[in-house]
Amino acid sequence: MSRLRVEQTLGFAQLQDGGRFGVRHLGVTQGGALDWVAQYWANWLLGNPLAAGVIEIPLGGLTLRAEADGWLALAGADLGATLDQQPLAPWQAFAIRRDQELRFASPQSGVRGYLAAPGGFQAPAVLGAVATVMRESLGGLQGDGSALKEGDQLSYDTRSVSPRQMPAAAIPDYSAKVRLQLLLGAQSSQFSGASLFALFNQQWTLDQRADRMGMRLTGPALRYQGAPLISEGIPLGAVQVPPDGQPIVLLNDRQTIGGYPRLGALTPGSLARLAQCAPGQALRMQPVTQPQARQAHLALLANWES
Repeated sequence: MSRLRVEQTLGFAQLQDGGRFGVRHLGVTQGGALDWVAQYWANWLLGNPLAAGVIEIPLGGLTLRAEADGWLALAGADLGATLDQQPLAPWQAFAIRRDQELRFASPQSGVRGYLAAPGGFQAPAVLGAVATVMRESLGGLQGDGSALKEGDQLSYDTRSVSPRQMPAAAIPDYSAKVRLQLLLGAQSSQFSGASLFALFNQQWTLDQRADRMGMRLTGPALRYQGAPLISEGIPLGAVQVPPDGQPIVLLNDRQTIGGYPRLGALTPGSLARLAQCAPGQALRMQPVTQPQARQAHLALLANWES
């Protein structure tokens, strides 16, 4: 068994996996990696199940010490990582030796990095997953929903690894302009025509009020013209519009029901891209049909078929 010890942390890094399912009727949300694409690649590099437990590292500020030799893989944001003070780029598997220091400084490109280990980091499953949901006190290393803290030890397999090489064409460019695909639905027909035009033809900015529960966008005020709603289930990526007209994209730690009108939902690929956006970043919305969204998602999943 290999282990990493947490030496320093900002208090944001936490264990995540593919999420917790089959319990939303009990009011329990799913959790799981926000950038599931980066999570999948990190696990793929080591030959893991794609949804295996990883460390999600928002904004850096994490230092780990190896207590045994092993292999790890890093994907997602460039957080200025170093291994014994030597630069370590993301999107690769790498060997780590006992007593080496793995440090994540601050974002250089993107926001969230994902660190994978052979077989996935081990923790007690709570309702079928290790995904950390802090506001529900579920999952994580101790099973109580807490983020990683100094002194924590993360265990993983010492099995032999045949590391894979990341296809260069699959590495996202986080510096590119952000266009999020929105599948219209729910109450979209009850917004004013001017609001729908503004939604897709004006720029939006990611607000400071952005976390694992939801990310608020600021821009033109969108006006709902329909009748008051009864609370209903909320899918991942739902775009709610509260009375101030500023949309909120609901993410993995979202509430399970809500009564604000919804424009529809972002596609899975767009959610992964949004997870790498920092507050203040500009973005645009792009409408997509259901067949287009399905085709794009299947093409994305094809990356990991071999």
